[in-house]
Amino acid sequence: MKNLARISFPALFLALSLSAPAAQLTSDARGAIPHDVQQLVVIDYRAMQNSSTAMELRDRVMPPELRQFDEALRKSGLNENHDVDELAFALFRTAGSADQLETVGIAQGQFAVQDILANFRKLKVKVTVVRANRIYPMGKTGMVLCFVDPSTMVFGTAGAVKQTLDVRDGNAPSMLTNGPIMEAMKAVDYESLWSILDQKGTQTMMRQILGEAGSVTDFESIRKRLLTSWYGMDFQHGVKFDLTISTGDTFAAATVSSLLSAAIVYRKMTGSDTEKAALSSTDISSNSGLLTIHFAASDSDFDNLLKSSLFQSMVR
Repeated sequence: MKNLARISFPALFLALSLSAPAAQLTSDARGAIPHDVQQLVVIDYRAMQNSSTAMELRDRVMPPELRQFDEALRKSGLNENHDVDELAFALFRTAGSADQLETVGIAQGQFAVQDILANFRKLKVKVTVVRANRIYPMGKTGMVLCFVDPSTMVFGTAGAVKQTLDVRDGNAPSMLTNGPIMEAMKAVDYESLWSILDQKGTQTMMRQILGEAGSVTDFESIRKRLLTSWYGMDFQHGVKFDLTISTGDTFAAATVSSLLSAAIVYRKMTGSDTEKAALSSTDISSNSGLLTIHFAASDSDFDNLLKSSLFQSMVR
């Protein structure tokens, strides 16, 4: 995976966390995310170590970009296991380009900001000032961070962080003005791990899900009707995953449901016993323009699925 744009369906297996108190973004954090967000993933970071399944999942599928973020957090002077409560990653389109994508991380928690800044000064870390914002490099990772308030930090490449600060300071539109994204968020932000995708992100996800089982003609017939999507995961008793895709009309939802059912039949014919069992635990339904996918498995069954070719093909 070359960037977070490709974690859409794989991101349902990206879990860095498990069931626990809901991972919700503060108003300050939401107000710092650019308007044209393609995907937002929000994680209850503090709770992730309570589940061996979640940790195994993270180790197997975390893409290089997120590993880089993870490393940068550790090298920033923060103890991510104690200071960070929630962690979000926003993939957004840059101003003036529909294809250029940037990723910014947002960490929420109880940060000892003065101690961290004192450590930066001790190390003679060079600070960059953008308006009233002080931006610090994160070690030698090539990333930077900025505390927008005592409990919220944004981090990423210098370009991504600057664009985020432009949004936060009111110089560019934020996600708060993106109606479809904000509406989708209402449906899922009570989960401990959740994600929302815009139209383009949803289309990318569906293309990956259908794979060889979805003909180009069938997919193109419904592609433009895919509007937004959202999913949540729960690791409290086994693994549960729920994905909802909004199509805007009953016919489109039913068509996508048929295509997905065909994809499952195709995989059942070619998959291993583990893959067949996993697919048998997947339910697909549609109602009033909404397509829903539900998957559930025990910890042991899901652990076997992690090692399967089906899983590897989905996260490549």
